Amino acid sequence: MKKGAGPTRAIEALTSANIPFTVYEYEHSPRARTFGEETVEKLGVDPAMAFKTLLVRLNSGEYVAGIVPVSSHLSLKLIAKAAGAKSADMADPRVAERRTGYVVGGISPLGQTTEHRVFVDESCLNHETMLVSGGRRGLSVELSPLDLVEATNAHVADIQALN
Repeated sequence: MKKGAGPTRAIEALTSANIPFTVYEYEHSPRARTFGEETVEKLGVDPAMAFKTLLVRLNSGEYVAGIVPVSSHLSLKLIAKAAGAKSADMADPRVAERRTGYVVGGISPLGQTTEHRVFVDESCLNHETMLVSGGRRGLSVELSPLDLVEATNAHVADIQALN
């Protein structure tokens, strides 16, 4: 951890659940175009094992979190179907920040201030471990996909858009 920077709610959630994880921290560049690509580049990890967390609003008004590899896009049609809804739209970034308690680019599926149903792309199961945001820009945690599913009570589904 950086000097003076305490643990995030995401790290506290993993610690209190006794889930093994590894923290990776790097200096976030304000010029980074995409946060996920910056993570992959700065940490030198396989883009398929680094995941981003996106908040979407279902047509019912419910907000849910979708977790997909940083190298792909979330399919709004597939996450809506997985959640039992007719349609979904990306949440406004300000709404996502308010509901999760994290800034865009640092939204973690763990320790959100408002509880959301979580959907993680099934490709996570192709990896022994995966990276997700640790709760702020420049901070990632590596953990077992099964531990993430358990910690967030996630549904595993095909939610990636075909490129």
